[in-house]
Amino acid sequence: MNEALSIKAGEKAPAVRAGLAARMAGIVFGLGLLVALSITSLLIGVRPVALSTTFDALFAFDGNSVDHIVIVDSRLPRTLLSLLCGMAFGVSGALIQVATRNPLADPGILGVNAGAAFFVTLAVGLLGLHSVNAYLWFALLGAMLVTLAVYGLGTAGGGLTGSDRATPVRLVLAGVALSAVLGGIGSSITLLNPQAFDAMRQWSVGSVAGRDMDVVFAVAPFIGLGLVIALMTARSLNAVALGEDLARALGASLVRTRILTLVAVTLLAGAGTAACGPIGFVGLMVPHVVRWFTGPDQRWIVPMTMIYSAALMLAADIAGRLVLSPGELEAGVVTAFLGAPVLIALARRRQVSGL
Repeated sequence: MNEALSIKAGEKAPAVRAGLAARMAGIVFGLGLLVALSITSLLIGVRPVALSTTFDALFAFDGNSVDHIVIVDSRLPRTLLSLLCGMAFGVSGALIQVATRNPLADPGILGVNAGAAFFVTLAVGLLGLHSVNAYLWFALLGAMLVTLAVYGLGTAGGGLTGSDRATPVRLVLAGVALSAVLGGIGSSITLLNPQAFDAMRQWSVGSVAGRDMDVVFAVAPFIGLGLVIALMTARSLNAVALGEDLARALGASLVRTRILTLVAVTLLAGAGTAACGPIGFVGLMVPHVVRWFTGPDQRWIVPMTMIYSAALMLAADIAGRLVLSPGELEAGVVTAFLGAPVLIALARRRQVSGL
């Protein structure tokens, strides 16, 4: 019997090594893609800039050079924000999908981004706050409250320890309903004080244009902390994905895991929305694509989602600059154009009740 087990283990070893090699190759390729897209983002714009000039601006800045000023003050912040917000929206989507066992979950679809955006609207329209540092905390509060509300409506009293009734359709309907209500109230607030929102029109659609390094420094700690928590909970989320009974049998704490997931989603979706606006579908598309290559292991899904979500956000921003040059299309419009067909395709699948 021991000999038979040894033979089976020996047969599985090459497959395990091949799977590990494929995952590592995916990470290396993704990192290379990020570098290429980041450089492209610094080069592309209304004012064409040479590659050598770009590196000079980054490593030997000249305050008298217009090209250097454009790169450092405009293109570098939007590139860094694309990276940060892409990671934030992508990983928050991956966490929501596995925590609720809902393949249709996404911070935009479930209303998390709408909650953050609504509270930002309250802060700007009623309190007169205009800097990201000022209304960031409102975005975090809105993301957390709407996440709890959607989950509560979807579970119908199941609580943090029971989500048997939280079907994908119920969660999506709860998210869409709350998004519609909050969006309507938010629009009414903007009508009361239209001057306050003139500078936020691009933000409301979802854009990384016009941001400076102050915005990057304001949201980076929150997004960084959310990503660290996501990586820490990946192993526990593997147990949660198997179902509550099996998770308890494996010793996983459902309440602790879901609370940490809520904190991570709040930090990621709230900070990302405060910086870039309510950009949707990044957290829906990327985790599904990554899962094709990694399987259901969250220890690989979370880091690879970080990489490829950032790449998608950068690509969307670059595409928006190229499509309507010398004008530009907001990144949120590009991701919506790509993500809507993905949502329809996933909704039409028969096995859409869980991961």
